[in-house]
Amino acid sequence: MGVLNVTPDSFSDGGKFYEPQRAVEHAAELLAAGADIIDIGGESSRPKAKPVSDDEELRRVIPVVEKLRGLSDGIVISVDTTKAIVAERALESGARIVNDISALRFDARMTEVVRERGAGLVLMHMQGTPQSMQEDPRYSDVVPEVKEFLRGRIETAVAAGIERGRIAIDPGIGFGKTLEHNLQLLARLGEFVELGQPLLIGVSRKSFISKVLGVEAEERIWGAAAAVAWSVAHGANIVRVHDVAEMKQVVAMTDAIRRAAV
Repeated sequence: MGVLNVTPDSFSDGGKFYEPQRAVEHAAELLAAGADIIDIGGESSRPKAKPVSDDEELRRVIPVVEKLRGLSDGIVISVDTTKAIVAERALESGARIVNDISALRFDARMTEVVRERGAGLVLMHMQGTPQSMQEDPRYSDVVPEVKEFLRGRIETAVAAGIERGRIAIDPGIGFGKTLEHNLQLLARLGEFVELGQPLLIGVSRKSFISKVLGVEAEERIWGAAAAVAWSVAHGANIVRVHDVAEMKQVVAMTDAIRRAAV
């Protein structure tokens, strides 16, 4: 899953692809590098990011989705949003997946939109909101707590009529977690595989890498590669990344070794 942020303030690439034409050009680059899914986000979810209005997020996202639809016959577009109106318009315009960091909690109409449109759905764990999540995240035991949250959100979605086979889960690395929480979640990924849903992991360029390695933000690619390799080896089905060409090779090599061990 290649990341396409059409925002002025995302933590890694905010502003680079804010203009629709530049966003489409970058999406083409991601596809050429081997991305299977393009994940478009119009509202930053970095810590303390300011919320944007429905109209502003629609203005950022929908023209890009419309342009991408004609870019490739087989393109799979995901929309990274917590707003039902944005998800609905994006799905009407050609998106096929809703990547909801709130796991259907922030907008009561999101469940209906996903169900009625027959969309794929990613349910992610987050403690708090982007504005508050990193203030003082606490857990008694982070892995079982995140696992049970995701189990509950899966069951809620299924009870509301969303087919289980259209749901993926994401433990939310960096979303209301300390460094130790993030490392524990990665170390015990197999416990999330037990939930029986495709597992999405997003570690690309995240700050916990700098905390481990003592590197600047622009030097996080090697740490991200290690985390991606570990995730694939321990059950991740989808990795959400910025550096598609490099991570495509990491995934292919790790997967080849994993398959040989079966």
